[in-house]
Amino acid sequence: MNILISACLLGEPVRYDGQDNHKKAEHLHNVLHPLKGQGRLIAVCPEVAGGLGIPRAAAEIMGGDGHDVLAGRARVIDNTGQDVSAEFIAGAHQALDIARRSGAGAALLAARSPSCGSRQIYDGSFGGRLIPGVGVTVALLEQHGIRCFGPDEIGELLEWIGEE
Repeated sequence: MNILISACLLGEPVRYDGQDNHKKAEHLHNVLHPLKGQGRLIAVCPEVAGGLGIPRAAAEIMGGDGHDVLAGRARVIDNTGQDVSAEFIAGAHQALDIARRSGAGAALLAARSPSCGSRQIYDGSFGGRLIPGVGVTVALLEQHGIRCFGPDEIGELLEWIGEE
């Protein structure tokens, strides 16, 4: 089984601030190396795929989580006040398409992101407060049967793919 992975976790400088999450994901590298060598990791940055640039303004979900954004009950707003919901939704659909075309049945995605957060996201106040919830891409992937994990859940991911 292939695994969709946030490009920033593989060292690609696609985060909103033009950086990557390579250092934050160092604990993953030894574990991911064999999967990468087998061509089983499929890199994606939903925000870039949805049309947002690098760097870009930081964004948070206001009024809910990714499920709410997809249902039209919440919005993704950047720290300049611009509504970027359409770009986040488009990027989620791009990630889903990539996952389907590549046969990815699971995803390893960046933590706390308004796209990729799989357990917690920021609360929309830009105050650094976390709330339970998922990002837009995680919501869409999970709605289509693709199991999503964060970097701190690598053990669970490996166990899950081992059971397939």
